[in-house]
Amino acid sequence: MKKILLIFILLLLIGCGKKEKKKIVERKFAFGTMIDMVVYSENSAKAKKAMDLAFEEIERIDDKFNTHKEDSLIYKLNHNPGKYFQLDNEGLYLFSGVKKTYNLSKTKYDITITPLMKVWGFFDESDKIKIPKKDQLEQAIVTVDYSNLEVIGDKIRLKTSKNEIDTGSFLKGYAIHRAKIILAENGMKHGFISAISSIETLNTKPEGESWKVGLQNPEDPAKIYHIVGIDDKSMGVSGDYQIYVEIDGKKYHHLIDRDTGYPVRDRKMVVVIGENGFFTDMYSTAFFSMPIEDVIDYVNNIDDLEVMIVKADMSEIYSDGFKKYIVK
Repeated sequence: MKKILLIFILLLLIGCGKKEKKKIVERKFAFGTMIDMVVYSENSAKAKKAMDLAFEEIERIDDKFNTHKEDSLIYKLNHNPGKYFQLDNEGLYLFSGVKKTYNLSKTKYDITITPLMKVWGFFDESDKIKIPKKDQLEQAIVTVDYSNLEVIGDKIRLKTSKNEIDTGSFLKGYAIHRAKIILAENGMKHGFISAISSIETLNTKPEGESWKVGLQNPEDPAKIYHIVGIDDKSMGVSGDYQIYVEIDGKKYHHLIDRDTGYPVRDRKMVVVIGENGFFTDMYSTAFFSMPIEDVIDYVNNIDDLEVMIVKADMSEIYSDGFKKYIVK
């Protein structure tokens, strides 16, 4: 009886010694959007230090590669056509992934899309944007040309000034994936990072639950369309409701078909779930303009990659394993 009582007391003491994991939330601005980070940890000071390091990594990548940062590699490439610049291992990795996605999409995904973005007024802050004329579109289409980007060994350049690189379709996803790695390297077990259209999760919540992500309804972004549960996964979302210009009362979104010059009209949202935010971010853009059959065929033959496509009529097409992530 004494032995049983002693064991009970020891178990009680062990239970009392466990610290409750606290929820720590931080928010910072980068890549033109708010980035939210959530970590559960028994040690708030250690968690905040890890989160600071993760945000520093995001800021480092933003400064190093963002199209719009004047000291970034991409800004220098865009403003010095013909000049070679050095690529380090990180740069080689990024441009290797971009080329892979370009080839996968059969040229539909092209990071030299800037001329078409400009002609549609996405960088015009005036209120006098008009629908591009046929000759303007034709000229812009011709200048969207990935072959103008040349990588030889560890050197990179834009051959001419006819187009510019835009990093908006991949860099944010890469940055928050790197932030997730930093959290893990600094002892964090449970984390969530949201950059609106790019999501990263580190393991599950402390109680073993998946992280819940509410997808916006493309027809009414103020409402939730689906709730998706993911753990230790990345998610990329592209939608016709996210970024757009309004011309004569009609919205024209930023996901432009580089062959027609017009925003893609046969789908409203693409959601990609995978292992690496760099690729899920890129794929959500690439899959938006690729033939749907090609997308589903590719995804169904790749491990740990799933996709949902919401068509213009709001019907849905899924890869084989996507539905298991939808929370009933």
